[in-house]
Amino acid sequence: MRIAWLGHVASARANGIVTYSSELVAGLRQRGHAVTFFYHISRERGLGQRDPNGIRIGSFDILNRAMLSSPQARQMIEEVVEQKQIDVAHISLSFSQLDFSLPDICHALGIPAVATLHFPYGPPETFWGSAVRLLYRAYSGSLKNYDAVIVFSEKQGELLVNYGVAPERVRVIPNGIDVVKYSPGPSDYKESIGASVLTAYIGRMDPEKNVGDFLKVIHELDLPRDHKAVVVGNGMDLSRLRRKYHDDRRIIFTGYVSDWRERRRILRAADIFVLPSSIEGLAQAMLEAMATGTAVIATDVGADAEALHGAGIVIDLAAMEAQLPLALRTLIEYPDFRRDLAVRARQRAVTHYSLETNIDRVVDLYRDLTKRK
Repeated sequence: MRIAWLGHVASARANGIVTYSSELVAGLRQRGHAVTFFYHISRERGLGQRDPNGIRIGSFDILNRAMLSSPQARQMIEEVVEQKQIDVAHISLSFSQLDFSLPDICHALGIPAVATLHFPYGPPETFWGSAVRLLYRAYSGSLKNYDAVIVFSEKQGELLVNYGVAPERVRVIPNGIDVVKYSPGPSDYKESIGASVLTAYIGRMDPEKNVGDFLKVIHELDLPRDHKAVVVGNGMDLSRLRRKYHDDRRIIFTGYVSDWRERRRILRAADIFVLPSSIEGLAQAMLEAMATGTAVIATDVGADAEALHGAGIVIDLAAMEAQLPLALRTLIEYPDFRRDLAVRARQRAVTHYSLETNIDRVVDLYRDLTKRK
């Protein structure tokens, strides 16, 4: 099958949306599908040509949050799709302002358009939860025109249907993790930092992620010096939190770690993984932690609680101030319970969130849509 993929290759603050494109494209190619990968130049500063089958599109990057494709992008996409006789286009949203016109472009060329919606969501009564619903509402008009919209959970699908997207166009296909690559194994990371118990956070350090609330709990629990927390990632809150906890030797900031092997080394060493976000889609880092065999604590936002069902501790976002310290203290003081959750997390990741299964379902969707065409 010949597939046009419009997605993300690299970012100054790489995250799950980047991983989604790289792993799905690699998996599709390994199965023999011809994938032409459209991506933006400005996310490639200093990295050179990463993909021999990639098409780089000129763009303007707005604070690494939004992308404006060049005026020539539409014509470039149309010409390449026709030249390569593409069978189906898959757009990882948000791609650029072209998100709204890509279904029309594809249909004019006689091919179906599939979108994967990465937008997070959370309780509507919160600031972040209500804010992202405005984004869903703004996109709902164009999402109606895609032949299929992939979401990561039933709740996210219900949100789209409520905004007018036809139920038959909504497909629930969760993020997938390479459960062979991310698997339990030995790690010397705790030894290298002198930790007996290690709690980890991996992800962006932006306000909606509530990393400051997590570190406040670590600081106030008055744990022994060899009980440490590592924060992997960068973002708007990194400098502020580094200054605030400069004197607490139990808290380690690594900045962004690009090498997945080093992230796996940290996760294999971690006893506990914490995700205290106000909004999420389905956190890639959390799935990696689960697959690596780490006990997880996460807030009940996005699809995270659904993913952790019976395999982790889910805390109420509205009661996080009371519940997060209790959950951390419980996992620190009861290692048998912690290890049991780690085993359950690994099993759930393998059973429900395997990358291989994810790709199977995406390919089945492509075949279904191309048969209808």
